[in-house]
Amino acid sequence: MPQIAKGGKFIFGWSIISSEGCVKIPEMTFNEYNLSIEQNVILISGSKISGGFCVSNYSLMKSSIMNGLFLEYPEIREYSIREGNCIKFKGRLYCWVKLQSDGIIKLTDYTMESFNIKPGNKLLSIRGSNIAFVLAAKGPLIEAANNYKGSIDEFIC
Repeated sequence: MPQIAKGGKFIFGWSIISSEGCVKIPEMTFNEYNLSIEQNVILISGSKISGGFCVSNYSLMKSSIMNGLFLEYPEIREYSIREGNCIKFKGRLYCWVKLQSDGIIKLTDYTMESFNIKPGNKLLSIRGSNIAFVLAAKGPLIEAANNYKGSIDEFIC
Protein backbone atom coordinates (compact mmCIF):
# COMPACT_ATOMS: atom_id res chain seq x y z
CA MET A 1 0.00 0.00 0.00
CA PRO A 2 1.81 3.13 -1.17
CA GLN A 3 2.01 6.36 0.73
CA ILE A 4 2.13 8.82 -2.17
CA ALA A 5 3.46 11.77 -0.20
CA LYS A 6 5.83 11.81 2.75
CA GLY A 7 3.67 11.84 5.88
CA GLY A 8 0.56 11.58 3.70
CA LYS A 9 -2.35 9.20 3.51
CA PHE A 10 -2.00 5.60 2.45
CA ILE A 11 -3.80 4.56 -0.70
CA PHE A 12 -5.10 1.16 -1.73
CA GLY A 13 -5.32 1.76 -5.49
CA TRP A 14 -7.51 3.04 -8.29
CA SER A 15 -11.04 1.71 -8.77
CA ILE A 16 -12.45 2.43 -12.21
CA ILE A 17 -16.22 2.79 -12.60
CA SER A 18 -17.41 0.39 -15.31
CA SER A 19 -19.95 1.32 -17.98
CA GLU A 20 -22.56 -0.51 -15.86
CA GLY A 21 -21.67 1.49 -12.73
CA CYS A 22 -19.72 -1.31 -11.04
CA VAL A 23 -16.86 -0.44 -8.69
CA LYS A 24 -14.35 -3.01 -7.44
CA ILE A 25 -13.21 -2.34 -3.90
CA PRO A 26 -9.52 -3.24 -3.47
CA GLU A 27 -9.14 -6.51 -1.55
CA MET A 28 -6.87 -4.94 1.07
CA THR A 29 -9.52 -2.28 1.73
CA PHE A 30 -12.26 -4.90 1.83
CA ASN A 31 -10.31 -6.83 4.47
CA GLU A 32 -9.03 -3.86 6.52
CA TYR A 33 -12.54 -2.46 6.95
CA ASN A 34 -14.00 -5.94 7.54
CA LEU A 35 -16.69 -5.33 4.92
CA SER A 36 -17.48 -9.02 4.48
CA ILE A 37 -19.44 -9.11 7.76
CA GLU A 38 -22.43 -7.42 6.10
CA GLN A 39 -24.19 -7.78 2.76
CA ASN A 40 -24.64 -4.04 2.30
CA VAL A 41 -22.47 -0.95 2.57
CA ILE A 42 -23.38 2.64 3.27
CA LEU A 43 -22.08 5.29 0.88
CA ILE A 44 -21.50 8.84 2.05
CA SER A 45 -20.90 11.75 -0.30
CA GLY A 46 -17.29 12.89 -0.31
CA SER A 47 -15.94 16.25 0.73
CA LYS A 48 -15.94 19.31 -1.51
CA ILE A 49 -12.20 18.82 -1.96
CA SER A 50 -12.05 15.09 -2.78
CA GLY A 51 -15.52 14.45 -4.21
CA GLY A 52 -16.47 10.83 -4.84
CA PHE A 53 -17.77 9.01 -1.80
CA CYS A 54 -16.85 7.22 1.42
CA VAL A 55 -17.69 3.58 2.11
CA SER A 56 -18.71 2.16 5.49
CA ASN A 57 -21.29 -0.17 6.97
CA TYR A 58 -23.69 -0.23 9.88
CA SER A 59 -21.29 -2.18 12.12
CA LEU A 60 -18.57 0.45 11.73
CA MET A 61 -20.90 3.44 12.05
CA LYS A 62 -23.28 2.39 14.84
CA SER A 63 -20.91 3.13 17.72
CA SER A 64 -19.57 6.36 16.23
CA ILE A 65 -20.80 9.92 16.15
CA MET A 66 -22.47 8.97 12.86
CA ASN A 67 -25.02 6.86 14.75
CA GLY A 68 -27.31 9.92 14.66
CA LEU A 69 -27.99 9.06 11.02
CA PHE A 70 -29.64 5.79 12.04
CA LEU A 71 -31.65 7.45 14.79
CA GLU A 72 -33.05 10.06 12.42
CA TYR A 73 -33.29 7.77 9.37
CA PRO A 74 -33.84 4.18 10.53
CA GLU A 75 -34.70 3.26 6.94
CA ILE A 76 -30.97 3.49 6.12
CA ARG A 77 -30.09 1.01 8.89
CA GLU A 78 -33.02 -1.24 7.91
CA TYR A 79 -32.23 -0.93 4.18
CA SER A 80 -35.91 -0.19 3.57
CA ILE A 81 -35.41 2.72 1.17
CA ARG A 82 -34.65 1.87 -2.45
CA GLU A 83 -31.05 0.81 -3.01
CA GLY A 84 -28.94 3.74 -4.19
CA ASN A 85 -31.49 6.43 -3.26
CA CYS A 86 -29.80 9.17 -1.25
CA ILE A 87 -31.03 11.03 1.80
CA LYS A 88 -29.43 14.19 3.13
CA PHE A 89 -28.20 14.32 6.72
CA LYS A 90 -26.02 17.07 8.18
CA GLY A 91 -24.82 18.29 4.80
CA ARG A 92 -23.89 14.89 3.33
CA LEU A 93 -25.75 12.41 1.15
CA TYR A 94 -26.16 8.82 2.35
CA CYS A 95 -27.42 5.70 0.63
CA TRP A 96 -26.91 1.97 0.80
CA VAL A 97 -25.95 -0.55 -1.88
CA LYS A 98 -25.45 -4.30 -1.95
CA LEU A 99 -21.92 -5.58 -1.59
CA GLN A 100 -21.05 -8.65 -3.62
CA SER A 101 -18.79 -11.24 -2.02
CA ASP A 102 -16.01 -10.35 -4.48
CA GLY A 103 -15.98 -6.73 -3.28
CA ILE A 104 -17.98 -5.21 -6.11
CA ILE A 105 -20.69 -2.60 -5.62
CA LYS A 106 -23.09 -1.40 -8.32
CA LEU A 107 -23.97 2.27 -8.46
CA THR A 108 -27.24 3.38 -10.01
CA ASP A 109 -27.33 6.29 -12.44
CA TYR A 110 -29.08 8.29 -9.71
CA THR A 111 -26.33 7.52 -7.19
CA MET A 112 -23.57 8.45 -9.63
CA GLU A 113 -25.35 11.69 -10.49
CA SER A 114 -25.82 12.46 -6.78
CA PHE A 115 -22.09 11.93 -6.13
CA ASN A 116 -21.10 13.75 -9.35
CA ILE A 117 -19.25 10.75 -10.81
CA LYS A 118 -19.74 8.72 -13.99
CA PRO A 119 -18.60 5.54 -15.75
CA GLY A 120 -14.94 5.70 -16.68
CA ASN A 121 -13.97 7.81 -13.66
CA LYS A 122 -10.94 6.60 -11.72
CA LEU A 123 -11.58 6.72 -7.98
CA LEU A 124 -8.60 6.66 -5.64
CA SER A 125 -9.15 4.36 -2.67
CA ILE A 126 -7.70 6.15 0.36
CA ARG A 127 -7.37 4.95 3.94
CA GLY A 128 -9.69 7.16 5.95
CA SER A 129 -10.83 6.91 9.51
CA ASN A 130 -11.55 3.64 11.26
CA ILE A 131 -15.19 4.20 10.24
CA ALA A 132 -14.90 4.62 6.46
CA PHE A 133 -12.49 4.73 3.54
CA VAL A 134 -12.65 7.21 0.69
CA LEU A 135 -13.06 6.68 -3.04
CA ALA A 136 -11.93 10.15 -4.14
CA ALA A 137 -12.65 11.62 -7.56
CA LYS A 138 -10.68 14.88 -7.47
CA GLY A 139 -8.37 17.08 -5.45
CA PRO A 140 -4.74 17.21 -4.38
CA LEU A 141 -4.47 13.49 -3.56
CA ILE A 142 -5.63 12.63 -7.08
CA GLU A 143 -2.97 14.97 -8.48
CA ALA A 144 -0.33 13.41 -6.21
CA ALA A 145 -1.38 9.90 -7.30
CA ASN A 146 -1.26 10.89 -10.97
CA ASN A 147 2.28 12.24 -10.45
CA TYR A 148 3.44 9.31 -8.28
CA LYS A 149 6.45 7.56 -9.83
CA GLY A 150 5.73 4.20 -8.20
CA SER A 151 3.10 1.64 -9.06
CA ILE A 152 -0.55 2.02 -8.03
CA ASP A 153 -2.80 -0.99 -8.57
CA GLU A 154 -5.96 -0.62 -10.65
CA PHE A 155 -9.17 -2.50 -9.83
CA ILE A 156 -11.65 -3.07 -12.63
CA CYS A 157 -14.96 -4.96 -12.65
